[in-house]
Amino acid sequence: MTFNKIAVLGAGLMGHGIAQVFAAGGKSVAIYDPDGEVLAAAPARIREIFELLELDASGVDRVELHGDLGEAVGDADIVFEAVPENLNLKRKIFADLMALTKPEAILASNTSGLPIGDIGAELEDASRLIGTHFWNPPHLVPLVEVIQAERTNPAIVEPTIELLRSVGKTAVHAKKDVPGFIGNRMQHALKREAIALVENGICDAETVDLVVKEGFGMRLSVMGPLENSDLVGVDLTLAIHETLLADLDRSTAPQKLLRETVDAGHLGMNVGKGFRDWTPEQADAARKRMRDHLVNYARARLKSS
Repeated sequence: MTFNKIAVLGAGLMGHGIAQVFAAGGKSVAIYDPDGEVLAAAPARIREIFELLELDASGVDRVELHGDLGEAVGDADIVFEAVPENLNLKRKIFADLMALTKPEAILASNTSGLPIGDIGAELEDASRLIGTHFWNPPHLVPLVEVIQAERTNPAIVEPTIELLRSVGKTAVHAKKDVPGFIGNRMQHALKREAIALVENGICDAETVDLVVKEGFGMRLSVMGPLENSDLVGVDLTLAIHETLLADLDRSTAPQKLLRETVDAGHLGMNVGKGFRDWTPEQADAARKRMRDHLVNYARARLKSS
């Protein structure tokens, strides 16, 4: 398959970053958004990303804007949907795309949690539908999970992966369409245990975060959990699991502490309190620390490629 024209649906939080990734990779990109103001703001936001990553900002010239869905996707070889996480909205979008796109065009959803099979459940033919879960922000985080649903044509999986790799993404294959895919399953398994530690009085939230950041978290960016098991010995992992697993949290619903925190209106940094208390200065510093880390990593990765 050849991918000369990319279409991105949604110019907001994820969409403009996805568009920048393909424009930087030399592709022609059409962005569609029904909100004229959001659409008009996209080129400036994309230019800011080019400048942030110290890339030639003329790449923004490869992006065209469309307020008409048919015009945006009519000649696209692949369409990336990046609209809000609403199942009915996504179902409608893909039903429309089936009629508006070329029969051979791949239709990809950027959902972060909705099963791809659910999104395509009402489609007569869902063979062109595939999941492509970009991580936020998509222009800084390399990973994209490519999800093969039960009705996805297996022949479109590898071309999708190769396209993403060709523009610098780390694309991986989720062979089954399970809730949370790969990354979010692991991320929220960790969060479940972290919340349980606080809820059960073993430590406070600050300590949980400190243990991760100053302990095993330092290794995770260079050595994954199964690599680490191979490093220390799989027999050691077995021995620890025989003792530890029975004592880990097994909640099958959100924990009481999480519900109480939300019910109290303690929603996080934006309101000054979540699991931890935040002054505006502390929140800004945390956001800057994360942003600088991701930007420095992305710049280094681009220079080494």
